[in-house]
Amino acid sequence: MSIKNIAEKLKTLGYDLPEAAAPAANYVPYVISGKQVFVAGQIPFLNGQPMHIGKVGDTFSLEQGVEAAKACALNILAQVNAAVGGDWSKVKRCVKLGAFVNSTPDFTDQPVVVNGASDLMVEVLGEAGKHARFALSAASLPKGVAVEIDAIFELN
Repeated sequence: MSIKNIAEKLKTLGYDLPEAAAPAANYVPYVISGKQVFVAGQIPFLNGQPMHIGKVGDTFSLEQGVEAAKACALNILAQVNAAVGGDWSKVKRCVKLGAFVNSTPDFTDQPVVVNGASDLMVEVLGEAGKHARFALSAASLPKGVAVEIDAIFELN
């Protein structure tokens, strides 16, 4: 991958790389196994500040859900950055995103919400940001957030 400094790339796109969040319970934020980095589910808290609390289709619009998914993607990138010690030459690609959208029973645009994260991955990583994924509805998510997303990245 040609990304050498993820923070600089994000800046050019109008984003800041957040601090990698500490785990909220008995788990680690990422695990490196072989040539893969497994990133635990990231919620849309940025630098420890709660945001995007609510249910898409009720207290949140589709557009606000997309913004929540982008915040999750930024946190995923922060965890990968921590995993590789800031050396993105070690990262080959984003392999998969798994997303849960806290939404009303009649809301059916979960894939559109999660495009917020998918689009950001491709914007930041280019071809290496294209990934497989799932986008499911959830009746509730931790801390009442609108979206939670985990990820798998491949290392060189």
